[in-house]
Amino acid sequence: MIDAKRRILLKGSLGAGALGVAVGAGLLTPGAVLASWPEAAFKAEDQATALKDLLGSDATEASDAVKIKAPDIAENGAVVPVTIETDLEGVTSISLIASGNNTPLIASFDLGENAKPFVSTRIKMAKTADVVAVVKTGDGLLSAAKPVKVTIGGCGG
Repeated sequence: MIDAKRRILLKGSLGAGALGVAVGAGLLTPGAVLASWPEAAFKAEDQATALKDLLGSDATEASDAVKIKAPDIAENGAVVPVTIETDLEGVTSISLIASGNNTPLIASFDLGENAKPFVSTRIKMAKTADVVAVVKTGDGLLSAAKPVKVTIGGCGG
């Protein structure tokens, strides 16, 4: 019985190792996923350019219908919890921006036709700044912003 378990372990280890070598050598790449990645938007150094590259426009309208939940003070800028939600109909994407970061576009989520417009994630913030949510609907781009104070070392000041 022990021999059988050892053989299964060895086969699994060899298979995982071969897969790792193939990925490392570039023989296996997620080409379909990388092909649709908006690289220019995520490398943009300002919010307007990022939104133009990602959504085709940077003209957003502030809306109370877009709700952001984030801490007023983040004791650790490396892990800031953020939740975005709205009750609007026809939401096709939700994008998240940390305006104080060198590359402000943090994430963009494309939503399916019947998906609930709700996103919850943790982001990294370089310094105290606004967290901006941009919701794309058939009527245009709606946004909301929330200031988040990032403290160094968790001192609260």
